[in-house]
Amino acid sequence: MQNDIERFLNLKNPPGRLTAEQAAWFLGFSADEIPILAAKGLLKPLGRPAQSGHKYYLAATLEELRRDEKWFNKASEAIVEYWRYKNRRKGKNAPDTRSHSRQGPDAREFAESEN
Repeated sequence: MQNDIERFLNLKNPPGRLTAEQAAWFLGFSADEIPILAAKGLLKPLGRPAQSGHKYYLAATLEELRRDEKWFNKASEAIVEYWRYKNRRKGKNAPDTRSHSRQGPDAREFAESEN
């Protein structure tokens, strides 16, 4: 797998349409985090894929996002909030000490839809 990632990232011209896994490699996220970002509205797949269908992402759009510090901040916060909510539901973490979470409702909805 590591060789696949390395070969992909070393391509001079990546394909125009990337799978969710390739998009994850390209952006530096794990493949499991791409659906979280899509559910939060931070990534938009091409077309209107079926909920259980393959999702593809435009490489040019991902290239723009790759250079956007604010987007990365939002994306990272969405991932953290998602896992904070999931862990809180399992009772493994102490209660959240933040008074208000900007990501809470969406993270909760996505996490509940997984169960």
